[in-house]
Amino acid sequence: MIVPFRFGWPAVASSIRTAVAATASFLIARLAGLSEAYWAPIITLVIMQSTLQATVKISGERFIGTILGAVAAGLLARPSQQAWWSFALGVFVLGLICALFRLQNSYRFAGITLAIVILIPHSISPWIVALHRAIEVTIGIVVGLVMTVLWREQEGETL
Repeated sequence: MIVPFRFGWPAVASSIRTAVAATASFLIARLAGLSEAYWAPIITLVIMQSTLQATVKISGERFIGTILGAVAAGLLARPSQQAWWSFALGVFVLGLICALFRLQNSYRFAGITLAIVILIPHSISPWIVALHRAIEVTIGIVVGLVMTVLWREQEGETL
């Protein structure tokens, strides 16, 4: 059953909770000196769900996928070179690995990380970009999980 959106305290509380979590992720990533700190709050926004169980599930899938994608990107990427064939090979191999280990939901996150590291031009080593991506995602996940545990939404409070 789809519950219609209603403006009121539940919407305000949910908006405050989400804003606090996303902002905290960004500030932590900035304090860590990450050049693409904006990825941390994006991840927090993606993984925050109305229930702890749903948040834990998507967090684990995203974390595993990000690590797989970061390792694949580090192995396949070449500094100062965007190679479509490296990307294609990486997506293919990640698909096989995720299927083998039944990580279907992690596959999309692995592919996203691979694309960010390989297809976006960077002036630093692909391994550093991959490491930063993994750290940014981890910050976003941890903040989202902590916020979900400490500040649980009440029934019907989601947007």
